[in-house]
Amino acid sequence: MTTARKTLGNGLTEAEAIERAKQGDGEAFETLYGLHKRRVYSLCLRMTGNTAEAEDLTQEAFLQLFRKIATFRGESAFSTWLHRMAVNVVLMHLRKKGLPVVPLDDTLESDDDVPKKEPGAPDLALTGSVDRLQLQRAIGDLPPGYRTIFVLHDVEGYEHNEIAGLVGCSIGNSKSQLHKARVKLRELLKTSRAEKANKPRGA
Repeated sequence: MTTARKTLGNGLTEAEAIERAKQGDGEAFETLYGLHKRRVYSLCLRMTGNTAEAEDLTQEAFLQLFRKIATFRGESAFSTWLHRMAVNVVLMHLRKKGLPVVPLDDTLESDDDVPKKEPGAPDLALTGSVDRLQLQRAIGDLPPGYRTIFVLHDVEGYEHNEIAGLVGCSIGNSKSQLHKARVKLRELLKTSRAEKANKPRGA
């Protein structure tokens, strides 16, 4: 069953709620907000690593949706369209804060910096028995530029060419950033595990 046909709590399907929201129906918009707010919030939280900022950006994303819903043509799933809007809201916020989405010193790289294995390929060292909370904390501790690329690629499933377009960097740079983010993440997880192992029981 597609999302568009699913009947929501108030008897509307998502497609009907979208059409009514386009006409300015506040209740229909509220329905869409209830349906998608958790996913948008978790995206904002992963990209910023800050709960207060994530809450503000979630509200900002839905304000954007309210302004732009009339432009939704249904060429892609509504959730995909909203998701991209939320990503753009977060990226704009990061730029306004003056945080480099991709650190400038990483855009000029020598061949020595290029990882020998294909960058951007699945990283088996990061999958498996990693505690989920530990992983979330470690992602939050990544430098903003690394975290953005890592979340977009490994968590949200964007391709490097899409990330390059969103962030405004080259495909090679996106791959390099992802590799460095994974290396940094492994270090953070290793430190976190070591601290856990050395912690006295019952502490």
